[in-house]
Amino acid sequence: MAKRVGVDKWLFFTTLVLVVTGLVMVFSASAVVDQARYHSAYTFVLTQGIWALLGVMTMLVLMHVDVSHYNSPRFIYPALCITTVLLLLVFLMPGSHHTHRWIRFGDFFTFQPSEIAKPVLVLFLAWFLHNRLGQMRDWRQTLVPAALIPVLFTVLVVAQPDLGTALVLAGVTAMMLVLAGMEWRYLLAGACAAAPALAALLLWVPWRRERLLVFLSPESDPLGAGYHIYQSLIAVGTGGLTGRGYMEGMQKLFYLPEASTDFIFANIAEELGFIGAMFIVLLFVTFGVRGLRTAFRSSNPFARLAAFGITITILLQAFFNISVVLSLVPNKGIPLPLISHGGTSLFCTLASIGILLSISRQAE
Repeated sequence: MAKRVGVDKWLFFTTLVLVVTGLVMVFSASAVVDQARYHSAYTFVLTQGIWALLGVMTMLVLMHVDVSHYNSPRFIYPALCITTVLLLLVFLMPGSHHTHRWIRFGDFFTFQPSEIAKPVLVLFLAWFLHNRLGQMRDWRQTLVPAALIPVLFTVLVVAQPDLGTALVLAGVTAMMLVLAGMEWRYLLAGACAAAPALAALLLWVPWRRERLLVFLSPESDPLGAGYHIYQSLIAVGTGGLTGRGYMEGMQKLFYLPEASTDFIFANIAEELGFIGAMFIVLLFVTFGVRGLRTAFRSSNPFARLAAFGITITILLQAFFNISVVLSLVPNKGIPLPLISHGGTSLFCTLASIGILLSISRQAE
């Protein structure tokens, strides 16, 4: 029997703290650059604030929607079709920085379909696997069909190109399959099958190969391929224990690229120091613990898989983002969930958390 009548308050308030912290740090990281480029210090933070408001409102609505509504072909099939069409539609849009990741509506609104693909993939796998938990050794009838949609989404995202998001989709798929009962030998076989393609993407694409080589030796090209990570490490290193102070960071002043998006954690470390950076990490750890607790306390297989997938999706992105900033993995261009500037990412993440909070209402 489900006995919780309210949402997980730790999960709810941790999410709100992350969103508010993100707005505060987006303003700090972008104000000077916005003033120089757009003649207003509030351009980025205002758009982020609008998306945050829409996202929180959606989260509040979805956390009162019973998860059984998502466990139906009437929801899953249209969601898969719409997501696939959107992932294909980006290739008809004008590119930006040699990529096709956004659907643009004039100069005022952009939308990134790969962000929708993450929760849709999780809900599809939860729906497909929840009544096949005893058939996870049947690779023909269970594992191969389960992998078709993840492979399709991953290939389309890689083609944009966005290898970082593709790796998140692949990682979430693998973890959900293992949670559902897939044997490790199948996971190993899948990893071996994907390894040549991953190696080709890393080594045969010149700019990815440069990123990989720079990751191994950041000081080898500090003004070229290694510029991003070199400036990131300077920001993190100069923050010390308590940081330079809020709004006092220097690297964001046209030195650190993408200071409000991919490398916002570096700006946090510079301005708020080790203490501030660890506060962010602690928030994600708290979110992860409560999200996984919700998953494993749920008696509904669909809800358990969905809660696990949503939580792991957010944690994987946070892990990759922070690891890139600290030069623990090569640069992948993944935002820090709920904190980095990016309306589509923020909105879709908050919507996903709304579903997670709905599941927490029914956890035993």
